[in-house]
Amino acid sequence: MNINDYDFAGKKAIVRVDFNVPLQDGKITDDTRIKGALPTLKLILQKGGALIIMSHMGKPKGKVKAELSLSQIKDAVASALGVPEVKFAPDCAKADAEAAALKAGEVLLLENLRFYPEEEGKPVGIDKADPAYEEAKKAMKASQKEFAKKLASYADCWVMDAFGTAHRKHASTAVIADYFDKDNRMLGLLMEKEVQAVDNVLNNIKRPFVAIMGGSKVSSKIGIIENLLGKVDKLILCGGMTYTFSKAHGGEIGQSIVEMDKLDVALGVEELAKKNGVELVLGTDCTATDGLDFATLSVKPGAKITTCMSNQIPADMEGVDAGPESREAFKNAIKGAKTILWNGPAGVFECDEFTAGSRAIGEAIAEATAEGAFSLIGGGDSVACVNKFGLADKVSYISTGGGALLEAIEGKVLPGVAAVQA
Repeated sequence: MNINDYDFAGKKAIVRVDFNVPLQDGKITDDTRIKGALPTLKLILQKGGALIIMSHMGKPKGKVKAELSLSQIKDAVASALGVPEVKFAPDCAKADAEAAALKAGEVLLLENLRFYPEEEGKPVGIDKADPAYEEAKKAMKASQKEFAKKLASYADCWVMDAFGTAHRKHASTAVIADYFDKDNRMLGLLMEKEVQAVDNVLNNIKRPFVAIMGGSKVSSKIGIIENLLGKVDKLILCGGMTYTFSKAHGGEIGQSIVEMDKLDVALGVEELAKKNGVELVLGTDCTATDGLDFATLSVKPGAKITTCMSNQIPADMEGVDAGPESREAFKNAIKGAKTILWNGPAGVFECDEFTAGSRAIGEAIAEATAEGAFSLIGGGDSVACVNKFGLADKVSYISTGGGALLEAIEGKVLPGVAAVQA
């Protein structure tokens, strides 16, 4: 069912959103995910429906943790929605009374779904190596169905609008679909936009197609990289994974992050790029320091900061950002692109001293977008980059999903989408 065609009048809609927002002293520091869900939530209210909102926050692993309670964001959600009040159910699995009392135009927020292990459907307190694990897993799957059934019982229809968790087969993102017929389950407006954005990048490609993959590890993105090498014209690899590639060619990388067991994988990526006729762009120089404090993401007093080649980093230093030569190469590779995908920063952008590489990429993407490119930015760090640099309104689309976006790009079926369309 298409959400725009659905008659919500007099009905209760339970909507899975991704309100896993960052908090500091109980205050939201980035409300991007709440803003992303507003079109769907407001549409349901405007059409005369009652709204039951469900989400997770953090990783409580099946335990109640006050610091991860969604009660902290209740008032912010009410303000964003423009309603006088958002009611709150302190137990998502025992919200029968609150749901039954809900009237058209009213909003109920359920407590953190992951306070129940049934949401994720993983056995807790038992190791996978334990002989009893498989039996525990089977029992948990049965409990997960009951949990999903309970959530479904609160409403007349289910809307899946949490792209950030669409790659997980959780009770609220997929299993719940079993308790609604096809006419009463649908994708939300945000999900529809996300799915369309991925389709634009993977199946409706305007060339040249340039992808930028950053981050610390080759291993976490090898599936995506291999899939992209069959689609893109140029692939920029930056961030911490740069040093695994440097090391694979015998470079001196000092204290830089490296995956010694993935050197052959790095060389394999280079071979596949060559085989597919893809221009592979790797950083040749970097900004290095001997004083990055990863705990506070700051530079220690008296630290040395220098520019050097990525394969000639001093023994006591580590590469933390792209150097001027690399930044120029990245900008030149992006110039003239018609389809752009960016996932992962070029350095430790959280430190103002090491933003230059990520900023250069972001600004080059903004320029290409202004000249007609379709640009998709995905993954928490990349989104944080464009927000930090004031470029959010200068790109085509910012995805709210990190892992979900990557799995979609990798060509995997997302359970949260499949459950709606089944």
